Amino acid sequence: MKVVCSVLLLLGLSAASAMSSGVSGAVSSGVSSPASMTSSPSSPRMKLTYKELQQFNGVKRFELERSCCFGALLLDEERGRLFVGARNFLLSLSLENIAKHEQKIYWPAPVDWREECNWAGKDINMDCVNYVKVLHHFNRTHLYACGTGAFHPTCAYVQVGHKLEDHVFRIDPSLVEDGKGKSPYDPRHNAASVLIGDELYSGVATDLMGRDFTIFRSLGHRPSIRTEQHDSRWLNEPKFIGAFAVPESENPDDDKVFFFFRETAVEAHGFGKVTYARIGQLCRNDMGGQRSLVNKWTTFLKTRLVCSVPGSDGSETHFDELRDVFLLQTRDRKNPLVYTVFSTSSSVFRGSAVCLYTMNDIRRAFLGPFAHKEGPNYQWVPFQGKVPYPRPGMVSSSLHTYYILFTITMPNNLHNLYCNPFSLCPDWFSLNPVTHK
Repeated sequence: MKVVCSVLLLLGLSAASAMSSGVSGAVSSGVSSPASMTSSPSSPRMKLTYKELQQFNGVKRFELERSCCFGALLLDEERGRLFVGARNFLLSLSLENIAKHEQKIYWPAPVDWREECNWAGKDINMDCVNYVKVLHHFNRTHLYACGTGAFHPTCAYVQVGHKLEDHVFRIDPSLVEDGKGKSPYDPRHNAASVLIGDELYSGVATDLMGRDFTIFRSLGHRPSIRTEQHDSRWLNEPKFIGAFAVPESENPDDDKVFFFFRETAVEAHGFGKVTYARIGQLCRNDMGGQRSLVNKWTTFLKTRLVCSVPGSDGSETHFDELRDVFLLQTRDRKNPLVYTVFSTSSSVFRGSAVCLYTMNDIRRAFLGPFAHKEGPNYQWVPFQGKVPYPRPGMVSSSLHTYYILFTITMPNNLHNLYCNPFSLCPDWFSLNPVTHK
């Protein structure tokens, strides 16, 4: 496992202001020469070294001894704090200056868990510790945090008080609970989650070996629901990147939850191990199905997320390694803009890209054709038959009957995967001109 830098940087307003002349401008739409890396008033600056970054007065640096991996970040503008999950620590940092007035909670894994982890062959210092992977606002006075716990996932409610002046930041020992299905066991594994009301929706590996990947609903008062276990058509070695709730209408029962991840593509069979970026969709009011689908999602759908640029010869360069996702809220809360960061998986060309999608594009893609296997080579093709009503994968507040794709009533092994020609493509594309060697 790589040792991640134990330094956290915050780029303040003064730094952003100082950089504005180099960041604003036209968007690059193709591969540029190395000379384009130099900033000019008419072109965006695509690269900034750490040394140059240090020259800006607005850059603040926070260091924490014997820790690393500041992977879970939670912004609280009302309190003026940045909550951070790290290795063995929870941090509360001031937005004015992260290097001052910090509060921290030492949250290690219990000694017996660490010893058990070590006996299983894991590194006592790198693996058998508590990496905080999940951090959410639970209510006005508490956060909800989960960590790997030396391969014993655990979660806790963190008291933060009603307001900044309370100076409260502590874990309530009586409110520590099992974190299975919420945090991964292995610190190497990605996890993505979103807390909606009192329910946690998580994309995570739920077993010690890291083979049972699932999208799981927990907490709250409704039944826990997950994706099908060990079925590559649902999820195939996914790397979860982000999870977001987006309202569909004014009725909260119609709300959708979207998961962004990359995975090994089942429809690319015969081309080796190919990675595709995905967006998965499910309905919040899904209560699970019947028979083999008890406590399983009945509304889970996924489609490919395409980020590519055409070449001069007509071929396309695909950026399939999804790295990050950000939803920018607009005046219409039902239609945020979806910004994504990609890299390539090619050994020939290595680069990165930013693609922008709209929720209208995403909803349109999920209303497109389904994919199924057909023909002498049993290939994935668009399904041309009649799709039942209500449409599989949809649960409306006005409908009380749930449908699922994997039942005997569905024709020709119809699958909850959309075919490549109907995958989601971006409205806007920016290619990093830096080619990595």
